[in-house]
Amino acid sequence: MSTKTQNAKIIFGLKVKQLRLAKKMSFAVLAKETGMSVSYLNEIEKGKKYPKEDKIKVLAENLGISYEELISTNLTKNLAPVSILLKSNFLNELPLDLFGIELAKVVEIIANAPLRVGAFISTLLDISRNYALREENFYFAALRAYQEMHNNYFEDIEVATDDFIKKYKIPVGGPVPVATLEKILQEEYGYKIIDSGLKDYPDLSNLRALFIPKKKKLLLNEDLTDMQKAFHYGKELGFNFLSLKDRAMTSSLMRVSTFEQALSHFKASYFSAALLINRDTFISDVEQFFKKERWDGEAFMHLMNKYKASPEMLYQRLTNVIPSFFGIHKLFILRIVHHLKRDAFEIDKEMHFSHKHHPHSNGLDEHYCRRWLSVSLLKDLFDIQNGGKYVGTIVGAQRSNFYGTNDEYLCITLAQSNYPTPNRNVSVTIGMLINDELKDKVKFIDDPSIGLKEVNTTCQRCPIQDCQERAYEPIVIKKKQARQQIDDALKRVLANE
Repeated sequence: MSTKTQNAKIIFGLKVKQLRLAKKMSFAVLAKETGMSVSYLNEIEKGKKYPKEDKIKVLAENLGISYEELISTNLTKNLAPVSILLKSNFLNELPLDLFGIELAKVVEIIANAPLRVGAFISTLLDISRNYALREENFYFAALRAYQEMHNNYFEDIEVATDDFIKKYKIPVGGPVPVATLEKILQEEYGYKIIDSGLKDYPDLSNLRALFIPKKKKLLLNEDLTDMQKAFHYGKELGFNFLSLKDRAMTSSLMRVSTFEQALSHFKASYFSAALLINRDTFISDVEQFFKKERWDGEAFMHLMNKYKASPEMLYQRLTNVIPSFFGIHKLFILRIVHHLKRDAFEIDKEMHFSHKHHPHSNGLDEHYCRRWLSVSLLKDLFDIQNGGKYVGTIVGAQRSNFYGTNDEYLCITLAQSNYPTPNRNVSVTIGMLINDELKDKVKFIDDPSIGLKEVNTTCQRCPIQDCQERAYEPIVIKKKQARQQIDDALKRVLANE
């Protein structure tokens, strides 16, 4: 059934219910007057049934409205927000099935309390306008929630990757040769790969790759490393092998038009990471690393170098296997971008397992706590670069105790230049809540060489005194204190009068 037909049912049902209640008619009375059953009228109002023309005329006559007005899709002012929602593509784009929610249930909620739902929707629309929220913000948030619900582990994609590996005899104990993936794309899927294909398009210099479907051309940025090429080849193989049709043609999603598109890109990226970092050998490698009695940064770097992977790819695989195969469920992954020219830090990717951990993006223009290893390691990297020294990737570990709580995390961070994008460095962090589960699996957790820092979310919201790393005044804290002083003064006055 089309979305338009479903929307017409919902709007028609809402109008019937609104008119019936306005006339103070019960289902039983309307059923008697129209000759329709109570259950049938109930299904109409819930948006499940749309009556035929003769029955609509009978309903219109008994509800005191013309036939044309009843079948019109226009709703009253009070229900205008609901009308806007239904006439948009929003309901159709909600990935309800991924979360086990039936559209009929959503419709029933709207039908049962249209005025309240209308007010709620109107509020959401106002918030989205005020904060400039776009459709893709919702899609990415829904996708992140979907990943978190499944511990970021998807057996169907892992099985498909294993099938691909067996079919094409891909090596699993180390790096996958870029030439092997390139050959499969060319011979099996008819790709024409152009190494410096974006060279003549300066406006696209920040893109890493662009696929032109009509000619099956893959245009690559001339500055890509073999590691980056391998990931993009793996992603293109994922689109094809998993039969993912709804996709953007750019290497990263510039704009998302449907949730299915966001989901397709996630699946293709997951496939690529699983292809380049084999699950079974990687689990064994991580197990050996966790068994070390001392923190060993070089050994952690070896995990990445063994597969010639990027930090993002390494951390993606860590979040794939750690919850499902090591029983460590309370963790987060965080990527922070350091914009060098304006010395600004921005969280651009995050994922939380079990519950929302610290820190996380709050969507405000505030200064993230410089005490987190995610930020402090980026500052260290910038200082090294400013000193004229070339450095590839640096690594660090920290125990981070969140201010005012008992939450302490073991954080492991990699930081490097965001090559080939200029004037940007990035750090990727995995933070694991320190509890009995973690202590049982990670033997080096009590290594004294791992520093302990008390941390917070942003400088503006942090009451920590004499903070050497503070980048901004605690203005939010000061405003709270000023309001508290007013509240205290009011209480004293009221108590004495």
